[in-house]
Amino acid sequence: MSTELVGVVAMYGITVLLAIPLGNYIASVFKPEATNGPFERFIYRLGGIDSAREMNWQENLTALLTINAVWFLFAFTLLVLQGLLPLNPDGNPSMTPDLAFNTAISFMVNCDLQHYSGESGLTYLTQLFVINFLMFTSAATGIAALILIVRSFLPQTVTTAGNFYVFFVKSITRILLPVSFVVALILVFNGTPASFDGKDSIVTMQGDTVGVSRGPAAGMIAIKHVGTNGGGWFGVNSTHPLENPSYFTNMVEMIAQVLIPIAMLFALGHLINRRRFMWVVYGVMTVGMLCLLIPTLISETHGNPAIAHMGVVQPTGAMEGKEVRFGPLASGYWSIVTTIISTGSVNSMHDSSMALSGAMELLGMMTNAFYGGCGVGFLNYYYYLIIAVFISGLMVGRTPELFGRKVEAREIKIASIVALLSTFLIKGGTALAAWFFVNHGDTAGIASGWLNNPANHGFTEMLYEFTSANANNGSGFEGLGDNNFFWNYATGIVLLLGRFIPIIGPVAIAGLLAQKKYIPESSGTLPTDTATFGLMTFAVIIIITALSFFPALALGPLAEYFSLNPDL
Repeated sequence: MSTELVGVVAMYGITVLLAIPLGNYIASVFKPEATNGPFERFIYRLGGIDSAREMNWQENLTALLTINAVWFLFAFTLLVLQGLLPLNPDGNPSMTPDLAFNTAISFMVNCDLQHYSGESGLTYLTQLFVINFLMFTSAATGIAALILIVRSFLPQTVTTAGNFYVFFVKSITRILLPVSFVVALILVFNGTPASFDGKDSIVTMQGDTVGVSRGPAAGMIAIKHVGTNGGGWFGVNSTHPLENPSYFTNMVEMIAQVLIPIAMLFALGHLINRRRFMWVVYGVMTVGMLCLLIPTLISETHGNPAIAHMGVVQPTGAMEGKEVRFGPLASGYWSIVTTIISTGSVNSMHDSSMALSGAMELLGMMTNAFYGGCGVGFLNYYYYLIIAVFISGLMVGRTPELFGRKVEAREIKIASIVALLSTFLIKGGTALAAWFFVNHGDTAGIASGWLNNPANHGFTEMLYEFTSANANNGSGFEGLGDNNFFWNYATGIVLLLGRFIPIIGPVAIAGLLAQKKYIPESSGTLPTDTATFGLMTFAVIIIITALSFFPALALGPLAEYFSLNPDL
């Protein structure tokens, strides 16, 4: 276990060491004086974009939402027609409209919730031109959205926020493509397939002949982690020996998915010239991550208490649903990091996690503010920050201000709506699913096969699905049968609202603040770059999350935890 712990520490340490210089590079990409390269200028000409034109926050949001709507229609059309299109060596069929609706939205919003099995649900054409394409565009959308709020931190009054299209294109050409290319090369040279061949027939050690799917997987697996996307080329994601062949590739994929979320924090510190503030933010997020990670590692290494009560020794910890290549610690580390940063890829089955680990995974997605996805991680943190500033100002008798601008009723209302939205979507969706299952479970087989587990764990499976959809995560408790019209449409709607409202809200707040008169900092200004304010922000995050979700957690994973530990 000590060796496995060293591996976990090494993975995180290497990530931070790489994130610091990458953050400096990302800041240089988005500085106002940065020039466009010839490839970028070609894209602007092709799209009819005036890269020198500044837009206000409303125009930028309109551009962001409009272009995403176009991508949805493009993806939906290809998915419902994929069985008739080329690059389909395995003869996979077209998707049904409800599944195509869910899949197109899921990858457009960077969630990658998969209600299908990768190697049998898609063709090589749709894997490349729908899934891979949307993995780049969704990640770039998040990064560009974060850069749109930069000017609200700067000491001047402005009415424009930059140009979404420029930020979007640079996110792909300067950041996502280069980093993904490096990761893909590493994966290819370590056993991940990158060809257009169909299934290969192999004979197992038991003498059975089976077909093993292949395809150009390495490139998709690279951007799925670099862009915090998470969808698997293969149905079992990064537990598959071709998608994640060894402990070394496990480290590479783990580092890749955490790298840009942390690097974006350091980049933002440079762009707004407030490095100390961003270190406070990084500290709050890291403490939050550790509060979720440590209980998970302890729970997984101690094993299943139900098995222990039978007198069975578990020297390697809880190994159900885990790969022996990685063990419980590397699997536990992955499960927490992939849920707090919205990647949602898995190297073990979350449905087999210990009950306490499942609660930590859920809390990571419910909080949705510790590192987060590409760009959107700080956007989710931003509305907590606004609330913390407002509460702190009232507590100490100072006018609530954020970097020289008053935080007033309009900003607080927007932040509060965004904060409450996730509660409504997660608990409201879970309640609807539970009601539907109880009242219509036998109606024409609509809800039959939903749950493979009864009682508390079955409730957790439904809670996890809506939490994952709202957090744009994509991981799941796979005991839930989710490829049916209820889950495809219900989670599809949650995916849309859970993605774009938390982008629209912070960008709107930043746009409103940027237009306000800048007041130079003085002795009466509330400091936001201190450990005390960081603690205040952390307290706001924990209190809001606990008040919103503790009852649901008590009915699901916490109840299961105490039922497995009757002596507590």
